Amino acid sequence: MANHRVDYLTSTQEQILRCIRESITERGEAPTVREIGAWVGLRSRSSVHYHLGRIEALGYIAREPHRPRGIRLT
Repeated sequence: MANHRVDYLTSTQEQILRCIRESITERGEAPTVREIGAWVGLRSRSSVHYHLGRIEALGYIAREPHRPRGIRLT
């Protein structure tokens, strides 16, 4: 099976990015992983982390490890 690189955001990742943007705009801080999951309907925090990793790899965000709200837009 071929390993295909995906250079675009999925609809879930677009929703997550929208959640991050709105949270930073409205509250001045990034949402927590749990808040992101609730926003997009993902119950598993590991799923949220997976999508955040993909969004970060594509250059839309940067994350600070071990910080609950350690997400910033790039």
